[in-house]
Amino acid sequence: MAQTSTQRGGFTAAISAFAIWGLFPLYLIGLTSVSAMEITAHRIVWSCVFVLAWLALRRELGTLWAAANRPGVLIRLMTSAFFIAVNWVGFAWAVNHGHVLEVSLAYFMGPLLNILLGIFLLKERLDRMQWIAVAFAAAGVGYLTFIAGHAPWIALMVGSSFAIYGLIRKTVSIDALPGLAVETILLAPFAIGYLIWCEVQGIGTLGHTTGLITALLLLSGIVTSVPLFLFSYGARRIPYSTVGVIQFIGPSLQLVCGLVVFGEPFESARATGFVLIWMGLVIYVANALWRARSLRPATT
Repeated sequence: MAQTSTQRGGFTAAISAFAIWGLFPLYLIGLTSVSAMEITAHRIVWSCVFVLAWLALRRELGTLWAAANRPGVLIRLMTSAFFIAVNWVGFAWAVNHGHVLEVSLAYFMGPLLNILLGIFLLKERLDRMQWIAVAFAAAGVGYLTFIAGHAPWIALMVGSSFAIYGLIRKTVSIDALPGLAVETILLAPFAIGYLIWCEVQGIGTLGHTTGLITALLLLSGIVTSVPLFLFSYGARRIPYSTVGVIQFIGPSLQLVCGLVVFGEPFESARATGFVLIWMGLVIYVANALWRARSLRPATT
């Protein structure tokens, strides 16, 4: 009974995390007048404040110094902090400039980008079905590049930065909350410096526009930190293959937001590229579930 309850809590946490990420473009609607760099700077600063307060309430501030003093941890977190900052800037810029569909494409491509990172960085070997999945995804990206006349740079930037971030965090022996705290502490001086520069130049937003914008910027720390914590909580309590399926809630909701709320065009030619990538994802997920099921009897 306790195990069932734990798994149920894991499902709820994971679904909640991806739902929040999927609906995040709606949060940014109220911030379209704010630059992507300023939005990201506020996300960093208020995430840092929120996470440190959270750790203080849990009396876990000491875990930061213990983790940072482990060999190699600080260097890896500096690198992961850079890539998550790139991801946040790219995400905010894309939403503010009417490219929500490309953001959804980025996260649909995420699992397949992880496969490529495994090949080139971790020297992993793929089975036949994984190669077929990668081939479909590559065909989809190639087709979208052909019809647009240029590569889908926004999707590649957002997707690859998050994939690299996830790969680095996977290799660092630190929990999600302390890890995020260290990352935001490392980024905070740059973010604060940028916000001060904005104030000096007279282009700062906080406190100079509507109360709604001020509230959205102040709450960005909570909106940023909570889904990361929920994801970490859920991923440890349900099978990883299940997490791989649940994660498509995020880009699916982003796709719906782009079509219904933002009214972005989804021409048949563009849809063809998405379908090729989705076919690759279906093959990838089906193969992952089959492999997990086939290995289950051997592990019981």
